[in-house]
Amino acid sequence: MKTEKIILGIDPGTTIMGFGLIKVQDKKMEFLQLNELLLTKYDDHYIKLKLIFERTLSLIDAYHPDEIAIEAPFFGKNVQSMLKLGRAQGVAMAAGLSREVPVTEYSPKKIKMAITGNGNASKEQVAKMLQSLLKLKSLPKNLDSTDGLAAAVCHHYNSGKKVQSKNYSGWAAFVKQNPKKIK
Repeated sequence: MKTEKIILGIDPGTTIMGFGLIKVQDKKMEFLQLNELLLTKYDDHYIKLKLIFERTLSLIDAYHPDEIAIEAPFFGKNVQSMLKLGRAQGVAMAAGLSREVPVTEYSPKKIKMAITGNGNASKEQVAKMLQSLLKLKSLPKNLDSTDGLAAAVCHHYNSGKKVQSKNYSGWAAFVKQNPKKIK
């Protein structure tokens, strides 16, 4: 019996949201698409969030992914940047959950480790490894889309394993796993 699933990977961002899609059939990965949503021309943060939500929904409606893998925001030097990234991640997750697509988040280090074997790999190293793994003819100028694709591949590699990532199969699961966030 053949099993097939489509995984949407998302690298959330308020300047560029990268995403990639793979199809997995009998544990063999096949590249479907990678692209990005450019948000630089919008000044209003709320408009950016709306566009991220709408683009995520359009990808779900077009490709019908079975699962979504999303890169978790990381703490840098700027707390405001992390807050904006968290909001971008949240609206992408909400779009998936609104269509009842299970969402799993992975830390940037976990994604890099899954793809290259090195949790501190550069974006370029991750992109080159994906190019080799998925036989991509060329790489995009911005590597945010390959980061989204990397999240999808990481998720495939971790399928069936108990990972320390957060899985949500819907709003009820999110609420149950995050009781302190609900007041």
